[in-house]
Amino acid sequence: MKKRTAAAAAVITIIIAIVLLALFFNGTVRLNSPADYPVRGVDVSHYQGDIDWEVLAEQGIDFAFIKATEGSSHTDENFGINMEGALKTKLRVGAYHFFSFESPGRTQAQNYINAVGKGEGLLPPVVDFEFYGDIDERLPDREETLAEIKALISELRGYYGKRPIIYTTARVYDMYVAGDFEDCDIWIRSVYTKPTLSDERDWTFWQYTDRETLEGYSGDERFIDMNVFNGTKRQFKRYGK
Repeated sequence: MKKRTAAAAAVITIIIAIVLLALFFNGTVRLNSPADYPVRGVDVSHYQGDIDWEVLAEQGIDFAFIKATEGSSHTDENFGINMEGALKTKLRVGAYHFFSFESPGRTQAQNYINAVGKGEGLLPPVVDFEFYGDIDERLPDREETLAEIKALISELRGYYGKRPIIYTTARVYDMYVAGDFEDCDIWIRSVYTKPTLSDERDWTFWQYTDRETLEGYSGDERFIDMNVFNGTKRQFKRYGK
C-alpha cells in the first residue's frame, strides 16, 4: 500500500510540474515578481507586427524601447513606423541596437546613428549584447569582442552625450561585462528570479518576462517583453536627460 501511495504521489507531482511548466511558457504563471517597481515598459521589434501605440500605451506602461538596427547594415523593418507611433503617445521612447559579433563596432554605431538620429527626449541608446545562433558554442575571443563593443559604445556616447545602456543576459554579463563598462547602465534579462549582478552592481532596467500578452499588436509573436525601471516615477522622469 505504501509503495502504491508513494507512486501515486510521484505521478501527481510530475503532473503538477508539467502543468506549471506549461502555464509558465504560456505566460499564465510567472516565477518572479516586479511588484516593487512602479515604472514598467515594453521592448518591441518587427516581431510584434503592426502596433497600435495608443492602445498599447494605455496598459500601465511608461516606456518603450524599439529595435532600430542590427550589425553594420540592417535596420528593423518596422523601426520607422514604430518610432513615429510611439512618439505620439505619453510614453518615453528609446531605440536599441542588436550587437553583431561579426561586424566592427564603429560601423555598427554609425548604422544606429544613421537610423535613429538625435530625436529630442529619447531615452539613452541601448546595445543589446547577447549570444545568438551558435555563438555560445564557438565563443568569440573575449578581448576582441570587448574592443569592438567598447568602440560601439564610445561612438554612441560621443554622439548622444548620454550613458549608453547595455542589455544583456546573466551569462554574457558574467563573461564580458562584469567589473567593466562603468560608463554604461545595465539592463538585465532575468525571467525566473529577481536579478542580482555577480559584481554586486545595481541594474537600471530589468526584463522580467518575455511572455506577457497585451492588446494593440498583431504580429506572429503573440508575446511581448516586459521590463521595469529600478527607481521611482519621479526618478524616471529625469532619467537620461
